[in-house]
Formats: sequence, structure tokens, C-alpha cells
Amino acid sequence: MYTPHPDRYADMPYRRTGRSGLKLPALSLGLWHNFGPDRPVDVQRAILRRAFDLGVTHFDLANNYGPPPGAAESALGDALKADFSHHRDELIVSTKAGYLMWPGPYGEWGSRKYLLSSLDQSLGRMGLDHVDIFYSHRPDPETPLEETMGALHSAVQQGKALYVGISNYSAEQTREAARILADLGTPLLIHQPRYSMLDRRPEDEGLLDTLDELQVGSIAYSPLEQGLLTGRYLNGIPEDSRAASDSPFLSADTVTEDLVGRLRTLDEIAKCRGQSLAQLALAWVLRGGRVTSALVGASSPRQLEDSVEAIGNLDFTEDELARIDAVAKA
Repeated sequence: MYTPHPDRYADMPYRRTGRSGLKLPALSLGLWHNFGPDRPVDVQRAILRRAFDLGVTHFDLANNYGPPPGAAESALGDALKADFSHHRDELIVSTKAGYLMWPGPYGEWGSRKYLLSSLDQSLGRMGLDHVDIFYSHRPDPETPLEETMGALHSAVQQGKALYVGISNYSAEQTREAARILADLGTPLLIHQPRYSMLDRRPEDEGLLDTLDELQVGSIAYSPLEQGLLTGRYLNGIPEDSRAASDSPFLSADTVTEDLVGRLRTLDEIAKCRGQSLAQLALAWVLRGGRVTSALVGASSPRQLEDSVEAIGNLDFTEDELARIDAVAKA
């Protein structure tokens, strides 16, 4: 039987999410990949246990995480029952709906029909009566935003979610979503954007400024830029890497000689700070406390441990930030 580490809350910083009472760990565990039938169950369980031992109390999912879709939620459900049945109230479990989950016109996007049906299915797979955060995974260009936000509000009213969030929404869409939810009486808790040293769109397009103004939290996904910022590509494309596969998320064409050179320079900056490139990238996203939490994936407990070590040095000098900008924005 799993017994959590008694000092699991000693080192992890917890940050208040916007103006809510909810705090999230600086690093959260995303179950996008590595949780499904193609991965050993004992490794999946070991990752979740090690995360909790290290103070990573937030497990982030979506209905379509796997592969196949739904597998990650089922895997977490099994782990919750086996290892965390007495610790549910110490955990934040989040899930999302928005991308294709089943055939037909009601299997994706942002209709009330899809979102609430998807949430019921997610709860069934995880064996839960509620999630802590339920997200609209992407804006729907055809469904009125009032309907999508109304569905999130209903999830809270029905007791199936404690808080609601959005992901991949623009600054303007975020502002309108927050207004609608406020009128309904369910505050927008959090936004989940893609954000990294190599992807500055939340800064450049004003999203982070909007979240600051609205006092809405943020949790960055892909802070390691699909693995580019892990150090795996410092000498080109490894044969077993994502870029060498047929992954739609990172192609071999992306890994140019210029990019590899920039990654090497960033790696040198990291070494001067006593960090790996991945730790530097995570620390950069978390710098200054503007981002509430950064999402990391893990294929092993050791990989997760390496990521968590980033919290040991989240401070940057102005010179370091300028050097990173000069390289990452090139």
C-alpha cells in the first residue's frame, strides 16, 4: 500500500490562483502523454506517486488525453482508487472538453450538449463525483460564447466542478468569457495558454496583461516547447524523438541548424545558473510569479524529479533575462 511522504509539502511553492482562494503548486503534472495502455501501468502509478511525494498536488487532464482518447482519465481513475482514495481532498484534478471525442455533430467544440455530456463521461472514467477545475479547451467559432460559458456555470451549479477555466482563448475572448461568467455568478478561475521561452504569444498578444487586469490565474502548457527545451536536440534530432516521428506537434523541419545553435546558447546560460536547459525553461515561465503554475509531463519518476528541481532557482538577473531574450526571440 502506498504511503505518501510525510514532508511532501515542505519544498513546493503554492501560488494563489488569481483572486480565488485556491492555490496551485508551481509545477503541475499533465497527463497528456504517457498515460494509456501503451505504457506500463507500474510506471504510470510510480509517476503519480512520486509527484504527490514532491508536493505536486495538481493532476491536469482532458477528455481526449491518451492515447486512445479517454485513456489518461481511466488511468488516473485506477490510480486514485488504488493509491489516493484517502487523499482526494489533497488533490486538484482538472479536465477539459473541446476537441473531438466521439463521432457526429455533438462530439467536439463548445455546445452545452457536448461539454456537459463530456464532463459526465470524464467523471465516470475517473470514478469521481466532481472535478476541481473544468475547462473549455478551445473557443468554438460557431457556438455563442454565452452558451459555452453557461455550460461551465451549470457544471458548477450541478456540483460536478468546483471551478471553471478556459484554454487557448485570445485576450479578447478571455475578457468576454470572464464578463459572462461574472454575470452568471461563477468567476473565471484560470486560463491555460501555450507559453515558453520560444513561444511568447501570451506576452505579445496581451493575454498575460489581460489576466493580470482580470485577476485570473494562469497555467502554462508546453513550457518545454514539445521537448525542444529539454536538451534532447542540442546535437540534432535523436532517432527516438518526437521530431523524428510523425507527430503533428513537432516536425523535423522545425529543428533547423539555427534553432539548434540557439538551444545550445540557452543551454550555456542554464549551466551558468547550475540548471539543465529544461530547468531553465521552467524557471523562466515561473519567474516573478506572474504565471500561477507550469504544466510538465513525465515518462518516468526521474524525469519528474528533474523538473521539480527547477523550483530551487526561480530568480533571474536582468542580464540573464536580456541574454535569454536575445537568443529566444532571434
